[in-house]
Amino acid sequence: MVDLESEVPPLPPRYRFRDLLLGDQGWQNDDRVQVEFFMNENTFKERLKLFFIKNQRSSLRIRLFNFSLKLLSCLLYIIRVLLENPSQGNEWSRIFWVNRSLPLWGLQVLVALISLFETILLGYLSYKGNIWEQILRVPFILEIVNAVPFVISIFWPSLRNLFVPVFLNCWLAKHALENMINDLHRAIQRTGSAMFNQVLILISTLLCLIFTCICGIQHLERIGKKLNLFDSLYFCIVTFSTVGFGDVTPETWPSKLFVVAMICVALVVLPIQFEQLAYLWMERQKSGGNYSRHRAQTEKHVVLCVSSLKIDLLMDFLNEFYAHPRLQDYYVVILCPTEMDVQVRRVLQIPMWSQRVIYLQGSALKDQDLLRAKMDDAEACFILSSRCEVDRTSSDHQTILRAWAVKDFAPNCPLYVQILKPENKFHIKFADHVVCEEEFKYAMLALNCICPATSTLITLLVHTSRGQEGQQSPEQWQKTYGRCSGNEVYHITLEDSAFFAEYEGKSFTYASFHAHKKFGVCLIGVRREDNKNILLNPGPRYIMNATDICFYINITKEENSAFKHQDQQKRSKASRSFYHGPSRLPVHSIIASMGTVAIDLQDTSCRSASGPTLALPSEGIKEIRRPSIAPVLEVADTSSIQTCDLLSDQSEDETAPDEKMPSNLEYAKGYPPYSPYIGSSPTFCHLLHEKVPFCCLRLDKSCQHNYYEDAKAYGFKNKLIIVAAETAGNGLYNFIVPLRAYYRPKKELNPIVLLLDNPLDDLLRCGVTFAANMVVVDKESTMSAEEDYMADAKTIVNVQTLFRLFSSLSIITELTHPANMRFMQFRAKDCYSLALSKLEKKERERGSNLAFMFRLPFAAGRVFSISMLDTLLYQSFVKDYMISITRLLLGLDTIPGSGFLCSIKITEDDLWIRTYARLYQKLCSSSGDVPIGIYRTESQKLATSESREIASQSQISISVEEWEDTKDCKEQGLPRGNRRNSTCSDQADHPLLRRKSMQWARRLSRKDEMNDHQSTLSYILINPSPDTRLELNDVVYLIRPDPLSYLPNSEPSRDSSLCLWGGNSGGNSREETQL
Repeated sequence: MVDLESEVPPLPPRYRFRDLLLGDQGWQNDDRVQVEFFMNENTFKERLKLFFIKNQRSSLRIRLFNFSLKLLSCLLYIIRVLLENPSQGNEWSRIFWVNRSLPLWGLQVLVALISLFETILLGYLSYKGNIWEQILRVPFILEIVNAVPFVISIFWPSLRNLFVPVFLNCWLAKHALENMINDLHRAIQRTGSAMFNQVLILISTLLCLIFTCICGIQHLERIGKKLNLFDSLYFCIVTFSTVGFGDVTPETWPSKLFVVAMICVALVVLPIQFEQLAYLWMERQKSGGNYSRHRAQTEKHVVLCVSSLKIDLLMDFLNEFYAHPRLQDYYVVILCPTEMDVQVRRVLQIPMWSQRVIYLQGSALKDQDLLRAKMDDAEACFILSSRCEVDRTSSDHQTILRAWAVKDFAPNCPLYVQILKPENKFHIKFADHVVCEEEFKYAMLALNCICPATSTLITLLVHTSRGQEGQQSPEQWQKTYGRCSGNEVYHITLEDSAFFAEYEGKSFTYASFHAHKKFGVCLIGVRREDNKNILLNPGPRYIMNATDICFYINITKEENSAFKHQDQQKRSKASRSFYHGPSRLPVHSIIASMGTVAIDLQDTSCRSASGPTLALPSEGIKEIRRPSIAPVLEVADTSSIQTCDLLSDQSEDETAPDEKMPSNLEYAKGYPPYSPYIGSSPTFCHLLHEKVPFCCLRLDKSCQHNYYEDAKAYGFKNKLIIVAAETAGNGLYNFIVPLRAYYRPKKELNPIVLLLDNPLDDLLRCGVTFAANMVVVDKESTMSAEEDYMADAKTIVNVQTLFRLFSSLSIITELTHPANMRFMQFRAKDCYSLALSKLEKKERERGSNLAFMFRLPFAAGRVFSISMLDTLLYQSFVKDYMISITRLLLGLDTIPGSGFLCSIKITEDDLWIRTYARLYQKLCSSSGDVPIGIYRTESQKLATSESREIASQSQISISVEEWEDTKDCKEQGLPRGNRRNSTCSDQADHPLLRRKSMQWARRLSRKDEMNDHQSTLSYILINPSPDTRLELNDVVYLIRPDPLSYLPNSEPSRDSSLCLWGGNSGGNSREETQL
């Protein structure tokens, strides 16, 4: 085999590392010639110019030496004045002749020679063809006046005592200082120092004026009062400050003339300097200056990058960021390209914020501005998108560039990015935490249709609250609702926890139930030490380990809690005397210590005066045994976990035998074959075996496959869900998938109608009269309103129109600004809404971050603003798991073994359970579900004017119903095809709006439905106390275990319902259901 290394020729000596260090001795024998290249002419003048002017460091040293010479000459002048005795000679001779000792004269001559030589040399090097331009410069004239007399005195000794105004060298020292600082800034590449330069120039100008005046007055008064330097200083300060005591005044006319000249110079020079200083100060106030490097290295700070800073966004960020105790010492540096808003400036002048918030005007795409913000030393960088722009894609592009710029400048700085469009997420996948607005928005809107008020539930969980909202309200529901709104998600390691340490080796459901029973905390999820994935309610088969990280819902975290033990025997005996069944659960109180406020969680009563109460069993049925609740086992037997009557919406796909299902629809469960954008999480959901043609997706137009032109003709058995949006964007994927998730029963799948525009004709055609929910998405085209809060005007008015026309319709609306929620379902004469408005103002004055929570539309989950989820990104700085938990709750991410959010409704048959604790036990022992809250609806008294309005609307509906009944009777005998033709011909006589609104008016405004809808209020109780009483029609939020994590052998029907995409499901008639 040939040795390859022997074939490679050796490197020449000059390219070897050894020869580079030791030198090559054989280069003399080389025939090559070394050529040197110069950037400038290689002449003596060019070399001098390079040393004295062009080279930054050598030029800086020369100017520093020149500055020292000028200061030395001024110091020698002061020494000469102090040593002189001016009593000799006549009056005028004292002005022109002075007493100068020989050593002092020698030093001054030496300084003069050096200064003169340097001045002539620099003039020669900077000469550009115009000699007079060099001669007539003020610094050159001053150098000649101060240096030439001393040079002449060398050759003419009688002139050694001639007076020379050496004190004028202070102006040359000022000129040298300015040049020296310019060279210094060039050498160290310092920017943004114009303010420092101007302040230095102003101070040096003022000092030169005062020093010149002092020396001039002192010398000219040698023939008068013979003032010393201190008296001259006193006179100058008094004169320039416009005080003028008059105790020291010039007596000779030369000194008086000199004072007049100096005052004129001061009146001209100083205002110019002050004007420039004020201008730079105002510009610096706009740009914000710099964040100190010393402070950045000693203090912690975060950077907030935004396109435009509004007061609402700023206050939301500051209130949420500083709500955490360990962040109180952090500084917030705001980097924004626009000028500071007036309201923002006013807020940042408050002492609470002025000491901790720094505003810098600049761009994140400039390294200079990132250096000003000390981005490389920041603990985190928050990059927020501008959602108020019409073109949201352009806003995302700006956010992406900012994220790239920050990552390039400070690769170790954690990034918290907010993006608007889901298709742009993959550009910033390197960010530590990302919140996509449209993903969360559509997912919450979808879950609102399944689980009522999911948006309110998530909003309350991600907001930091004190739990004190509404405690001074006279109404019980506001107190309970406000107290429960203080619950948040916290985490702790199992072995370090007093809540969960005793449940090591036990099942998750056992730990969750007993922790809630004993401490009032709700354990919702865990994470293994060696795994990054969070599992929500992994089910009874999950065994708790000591190193597991537990995620729980509570009013405060365990580290801030103190425990109070009470003897509950008396309460237990009292409960036995009232109830003949099982006794009430023992109540253990937990004191949530938040500063100086202690909240007893277990003394909360959720019953209202007008709500339903549990009736005692009658004497006749006292012998009947009540249903029992099985205990929650420490290690559950999964084969015994079944669905009970309470869980009527469990994912069973069996249909009743008498139901007739269409044979042309077949469904299976699997993953969608295509994803609308990169980065979407694959979700196991219901799918059609065959792709539907695009023409069949148009509801308002018939095609060759069907002849239907409105929703009523389709004959849907389930109620519709209508989505009114401006465009069909990729975010709608996150709306459809939760509604088609695999764990939803097929018989409960609602048809989804996408309405890209909402004229009334289209609303009636798409089936608004028999829709379960109508979702109104905020329009992007309205973002260009001149007034920010007017961006929601079109949406609010349209929804108000729908509310007036279709009062029984459940409308879920998304707004841009949370402050506009007060206009939803607005009634001008509603006294109760006015009372809630006053309550909101009081809560805002008390510093609440959730002042809007008592608005009835928000509490009921009928309206929300996506800007409320900005706090989710802010909280992730302290709780890095919040985004993951929220995505799991909303169904945006699916992790094997992790549960999902759903709900059940309490019926009359379920009231025997009585309390929330017993419900907790029933769910954990039967199906492994973990409840996290209650959605409660209570009755509300109507104002008199509102009652009259409803009565008048009901009278209209009655008359319409009578007219329509006669019309329906005339059309009963027509066949289907003739009926379609008659409908088309009837459009010529009656407009479509009038005809269909008259046809379905009786469904819209029945008296009992309207009274029911208008006279109720709904709210959420997050993690209520164990002794909370259940009421009729309560909706309980559950985290249900993943059905795919275990398949019980006792339920073969579930096996058949979990077939994957492409499996054999053609012969299974049970999977055929109406979409």
